[in-house]
Amino acid sequence: MTGQENVMSFPLWMLLGFAMWTAAILVFAIGTYRFSHIFTGRAGMASFPADGRDGAAWYQRAMRAHANCVENLPLFTVVVFALQASGISSGTADALAGAALAARIVQSLVHISSVQTDCIVTIRFTFFFVQLLCFVGIAGIVFAQLR
Repeated sequence: MTGQENVMSFPLWMLLGFAMWTAAILVFAIGTYRFSHIFTGRAGMASFPADGRDGAAWYQRAMRAHANCVENLPLFTVVVFALQASGISSGTADALAGAALAARIVQSLVHISSVQTDCIVTIRFTFFFVQLLCFVGIAGIVFAQLR
């Protein structure tokens, strides 16, 4: 190090956590399913269409949960980087970033582990909506400070 300590902000740590969660679903859910089928000869390398319509029900849900993470990661990235670039340090922004990651993890776990009944979809949507509120809240903090 150069003598200057580089400390990541809490929202950046939460963004890193979000990215690692997205990768974990890919490796430990989707990858495990695919490689177990490939290495045991139950499927070929080209047997897994990108739309995830083939395979066990939980695998199909894991594909969709991963896609949800990939879709939301850029939104979280933009608001966290805007916060970082503006130099704002806020306990509220920290709490919102932590809540966004927690909501994403719970939403993904519910999505992968549960048969999709109306009740389960409502629970999933609730956690998705919490994430959106967190993103909007962080953006609101940035806009309010830039006035």
